Amino acid sequence: MRNKKTGAVLVVGGGIGGIQAALDLADSGYRVYMLEKAPSIGGVMAQLDKTFPTNDCSMCIMSPKLVEVGRHRNIELITMAEIEKVRGVQGDFQVDVFQRARYIDMDKCIACGQCAEKCPRRVDDIFNGRLMKRKAAYVQYPQAVPLKYLIDRDNCLYFQKGKCRACEKFCPSGAVNFQDTDRRLTLNVGSIILSPGFTAFDPSRMNRYQYNDYPDVVTSLEFERILSASGPTKGHLMRPSDHGEPKRIAWLQCVGSRGSNQGDHSYCSSVCCMYAIKQAIIAKEHAASELECSVFYMDLRTHGKGFEECYNDARDNHGVRFVRCRIHSVTHAPDRSGLRLVYVGDNGESRTEDYDIVVLSVGLEISPDTIDLAHKLEVDLTDGRFGRTLTFDPAASSREGIYLCGAFAGPKDIPQTVIEAGAAAQRAGADLAESRDSLTAQDEKPKEINVAGQPPRVGVFVCHCGINIGGVIDVKGVTEYAAGLPFVEYASDNLYSCSQDTQDAMTQVIKEKGLNRVVVAACTPRTHEPLFQETLIKTGLNKYLFEMVNIRKQNSWVHREQPEEATRKARDLVRMAVSRVALQTPLAEQELEINPQVLVLGGGISGMAAARALSTQGYHVHLVERDSRLGGQANHLYRTAQGEDVQANLDSLIRQVEDDKLITCHLEAELASVDGFVGNFRSTVSQNGQSSTIEHGVAVIATGARELEPTEYLFGRDPRVITGLELDRRLMAGDQALKDMKTAVFIQCVGSREPDRSYCSRICCTHSVAGAIHLKELNPDMKIYILYRDIRTYGEREDLYKKAREKGVVFIRYDLEHKPVLKVQEQNLEVTVIDHILGQPVSIRSDLLTLAAAVTPYGDEKIAQFFKVPLNEAGFFVESHVKLGPSQFASDGVFLCGLAHYPKPIDEAIAQAQAAASRAVTLLSRRKINTSGMVAYVQSQRCTGCGVCVEVCPYNAPSLVKEGPLAGRAEINPVLCKGCGSCVSSCRSNAAQLRGFEQSQIMAMIEAM
Repeated sequence: MRNKKTGAVLVVGGGIGGIQAALDLADSGYRVYMLEKAPSIGGVMAQLDKTFPTNDCSMCIMSPKLVEVGRHRNIELITMAEIEKVRGVQGDFQVDVFQRARYIDMDKCIACGQCAEKCPRRVDDIFNGRLMKRKAAYVQYPQAVPLKYLIDRDNCLYFQKGKCRACEKFCPSGAVNFQDTDRRLTLNVGSIILSPGFTAFDPSRMNRYQYNDYPDVVTSLEFERILSASGPTKGHLMRPSDHGEPKRIAWLQCVGSRGSNQGDHSYCSSVCCMYAIKQAIIAKEHAASELECSVFYMDLRTHGKGFEECYNDARDNHGVRFVRCRIHSVTHAPDRSGLRLVYVGDNGESRTEDYDIVVLSVGLEISPDTIDLAHKLEVDLTDGRFGRTLTFDPAASSREGIYLCGAFAGPKDIPQTVIEAGAAAQRAGADLAESRDSLTAQDEKPKEINVAGQPPRVGVFVCHCGINIGGVIDVKGVTEYAAGLPFVEYASDNLYSCSQDTQDAMTQVIKEKGLNRVVVAACTPRTHEPLFQETLIKTGLNKYLFEMVNIRKQNSWVHREQPEEATRKARDLVRMAVSRVALQTPLAEQELEINPQVLVLGGGISGMAAARALSTQGYHVHLVERDSRLGGQANHLYRTAQGEDVQANLDSLIRQVEDDKLITCHLEAELASVDGFVGNFRSTVSQNGQSSTIEHGVAVIATGARELEPTEYLFGRDPRVITGLELDRRLMAGDQALKDMKTAVFIQCVGSREPDRSYCSRICCTHSVAGAIHLKELNPDMKIYILYRDIRTYGEREDLYKKAREKGVVFIRYDLEHKPVLKVQEQNLEVTVIDHILGQPVSIRSDLLTLAAAVTPYGDEKIAQFFKVPLNEAGFFVESHVKLGPSQFASDGVFLCGLAHYPKPIDEAIAQAQAAASRAVTLLSRRKINTSGMVAYVQSQRCTGCGVCVEVCPYNAPSLVKEGPLAGRAEINPVLCKGCGSCVSSCRSNAAQLRGFEQSQIMAMIEAM
């Protein structure tokens, strides 16, 4: 008899990947153990200053997730711990864990910091890149979760010399425990997710950069800490050697990546180009005076969504200089006043430049400890020592029941890490679907306090946000001002209002002071309002007795050069918020049952992967495809970057979908209309001239994209000029003519990275390089040329680029101002390009010209309107947050994956499909949801029945009553209402009102202003 699977999952690693996977699983009905080697979770993202292209403070956008993990009833944090051994099989693993002693009792520690303050021992702070000191008693960073101190045994004077114990003497809660011991425990879990992250490449092993000898040569991670408000210089830009103000900073790319000397790696680390651009822009913002920023690079790899536009903005609007070369070495200037770089420019001339700071853009690598962990768990690794996965199952390791995500599965950025975390969570959850909710506990919310009849007692909490706010606004002055406002009973300022300790303190203050309304002046409510509302709920207050003031994005960031005016504005905004919140009343939310069926739009790779991911968790899926066959663009692809047969894998996936009893396929069908809302959609599908209605709780948009039909290089007029997809079709068909050809040419970026289509199509470079290799394998004597602007074979795809060069494929770079020119000769095509090394035109006579055409979206405006989701200027769908919400929309219940989001290869499309399914399951598994309390209503005595509200509402919430004493007057369905206010602003008789934005509240704010 088969044993029942364990409804618990072990997530190894507390970085953003592990955090996202843990939250997805815990919100889907599974018990989660999170194992982290460090004293707190957050990973490398906790060390970053800002994320681009959103320009968000890294910790600000991650803090809500950190706090959510820290207080989630179904997530248990096990820090300072490592796996010793794993026994058992998928569904029933026994994991032996070793946990190091903390020497501070976590139950007693109140994070007051007295132990660190009194500790006499100062050591290098690794978290801050050794640019500053910390104590032997310490916490990793101000927003750490768990926010509990620890004692560094290796540096503690008591453990070294048997004396001191100052921390123990001064600890007010008696938390210090020198008798604490290491411990071992065994966890029983059904699935394991490995997200142990990466380590930054250590440049000290490369003597040519003088990293060990010159203090002004820093790594990119150290420079992040210099820029950070919580870093060693509090965000002030200064030279490490003498704290002087730098005038010139250089970034050297590919340090530790794309090489084979002195311990560097052959793969591309994927993230370095983008973070160098980001740092250059931020450095210019932080500089007190004019700052020159130069980035020295080989190929600029800005292949992510919005990344190419960010590069263009840095170059054209911020004055960041980009120099194509690889710097050989760094030396001191002759007068030792700076750092000297010597390089050879494109024209062959040697150049010398001096800089104040040199930033080494170090790559990503897997640590020896992580490699040992992989061996313990019998997980296969790639040649680059990353976890090995398959294109069509991108989250699965070589061992059943163990899944991978984040940089451990290959170098990648934050959005792709979050996507893969969702994919791993989906795969882990699907294994244990039969055991969902078997080990989980329900949140026990306190009974809501009835504030009716109570006078307003407002608490105001003003955030410094490091120097993001505090560096411009007089936060203490604003707090003192707020304390004197009417109805304000308590006001305080906090270094980071979103940190776990501040949330705990806020809870305590609300209870002790009897506050019944709260104002938080901090950053954006878009990411943080739910966090503070959850804190109110835990105190027994209605979550709508809250107002958030955005004094960061709407004040300190836009008035950086006007601190006095920004402070006055902050006072005005706080005063307005207090005036409004004093009139706030508790709002009620409607509870709705969720229809467990799912609509997936698009039957390509990602759509089918999403459908299968949802069906394996027990949900019925309707898969709607506009064509007569499933598969989408994958029907035209030959092999993957790893060499797998696309058609064989595609046929297998199609069979799985068609044979799945929980998936209903609607081929040659289109969406005709959509009504309803999250949990209860009603969609009409038109198929073969007939219409059918599908009721579903959530929707996944996977409508795909297509290859551009080029208008240049004689495409469509000469049969020898084809696109990349046509070459794949000919390779699949075994076209003999390909084998007989003597010369072939590829031209990259046809229709991409141009003024009217600025984005990079992400897949083209790898596709062309792979195509060139296939042609070489057909005919090793064939001469093949790839004409490119930047080769973007990111990650371990770099090995393909290397392989192509070894096989004799010739790469010639061109620029946008001097594109290749094509002429038709009698027997062949003549392609002329200016060689960037020779500086002279080179003519190539070719039998075949393959154009790497752009990936273009369908521009599904109708679908966008149906589900109230946005498209960007290029026509791709816009996700809720480019970093932390890449698989979902701001509109509840609608999810996104595949090429409809942005160009991506098959493995990334499938991972995003599984991530979209994972996010959908967090809704579906709840069975019931609450609507917003901020909805419109009609004062019937004022309504004239004009029907304007019915016409303007995009959600069909208002209607005219047909019968009874109110016949002819408007009423609003609170379930359908999204609180947009369209009806309120258009109502001629002032009958429509919006709860939470009553006219009296708005007028109070205006009067306060």
